Formats: sequence, structure tokens, C-alpha cells
Amino acid sequence: MTATDGAAAPSAAAGVVTFFRGLAGVQQLSAAELAPALASVRDALVAKNVTAAIAERLCDSVGASLDGVRMASMTTIAATVRGALRDALTRLLTPRQSTDILADIAAKRAAGGGPFVIVFCGVNGVGKSTSLAKTAYYLQRHGLSVLLAACDTFRAGAVEQLRTHARCLGVDLYDRGYGRDAAGVAADAIRRARDTHTDVVLVDTAGRMQDNGPLMAALAKLVATNHPDRVFFVGEALVGNDGVDQLTKFNAALADHQAGSGGCASSTALC
Repeated sequence: MTATDGAAAPSAAAGVVTFFRGLAGVQQLSAAELAPALASVRDALVAKNVTAAIAERLCDSVGASLDGVRMASMTTIAATVRGALRDALTRLLTPRQSTDILADIAAKRAAGGGPFVIVFCGVNGVGKSTSLAKTAYYLQRHGLSVLLAACDTFRAGAVEQLRTHARCLGVDLYDRGYGRDAAGVAADAIRRARDTHTDVVLVDTAGRMQDNGPLMAALAKLVATNHPDRVFFVGEALVGNDGVDQLTKFNAALADHQAGSGGCASSTALC
């Protein structure tokens, strides 16, 4: 009996453990014995809109955890597979850097490093300006002073939208109108924040598709010129795997430009 016999379409309750049912009693698992079951798990994940690259990494990690393990019974299989999946997901989802923004801001203030700068980027219409305003409110609630930088100098109404957010929040706004170089506007805003001892600068940027080379280069210039502490990618939750493509290409554009210009590495976070 193979790992996939009678388990090609497991119920939701049975989950991925069903794919490994045929391995009960195997003295010691090998990569060859695990391959059919892992292939079925990979196909099931892709069918549920998990991106193929992530499904592959997840299955590779689970396979590495199970290789050489003895499956004495179905109970052992369930516990072992679930544990391997949990560990694999934890490794995939654990951030590579701190996610405690408040602690990072406090550390930079203590070191006298100037304002903490966060750039918001993403495709058109996903809520960058709204997310920026919510972040400003959160930071205010924790006693931090905030300056909003209107670096979307392209979209009609973008500056006015941010001005409305600033007025409602009671924070300062730096803008130079439309048609300006966004990197230069951001640099001026950061200088203003440093002069006024403002804790955080939140930089709004124009929406752009990930395949638009000139606009991606302009965003990369803004990041490479101003060396922000964080770059937040704002994405739409309902776009599925296209969100991964967007984030990957945004990150690649920033990394490529910084590598070519000698700029410092910047972090991109999906929020």
C-alpha cells in the first residue's frame, strides 16, 4: 500500500495527516518513502492557494524532520506529522528582524540617531495612506511625536488626503505639492523632523505596479537616498498569490538598486 492509496482527497477534518496513513509500521522512514505523501501534501496546499514556492519549502522542511523517524502507529504518525508541520511553519513565519517597532524607536532615540523613518509602499489603491494614518495614531497613543511626509507627488488629491489625516490626528505634515522629486521631499521632511526633535517620520508614497520599471526605480531611489529604518509593504489580503509576486518584485527592486548604489540594506514587511 502506498502513501496515497485511498487518501487522494482527504476530508478537512483528516487534514494532511491522512496522506501519511500508509507509512504506519514502517521501521524507519526514508526520503523515497516520504516522497509520494509529500507530493500529495504539496498539491493539496497549492490547490488551497498556497504559493508553490512556499508549499515546496514547507514540504521540504517536513520531509527533513521525518526522514529517519520510525512510525509505530497511526497515533505516532499524527503526532509526528503535526509536530513537523508546526515546526516548519514556525521557521517560515518567524521574522528575520525585530517586529517591536516601539522598542526600535526607543533604541534609536536613546542613541541620538535622529527620527525613526518608516516608508509605506505598495500598488495602487490598497490603503497605504490609511495604514499610515492608523500607524500615526498608534504611535501617538504611545507618547511619540509624528511627522507625515507627503511623498506621493503624482496622484491628484494625495497631498490633500494626507493633510486631512494630519488635521484629524493633530500631527504635522510636510509637503511640497505635486510634481516634485519624492526622494528630495522625503529628505527635506527628515531634516525638518531632526530640527524639531520629532520622534518618527511616516513617508507616504505613490502607488505603483510591481512591473513598472521607472516607478520602481523611483521608489528604490527614495529608499536608497534616505535610508529609512523600515519599509512597509501594504498589500491587499484578497489578491492571493499575486500578493507574493508584488512583494517579491518590490523587495527585489529595492535590493537591486541599493546593491548598485552602495546603499544600506532595507527591510520590507508585509502588513
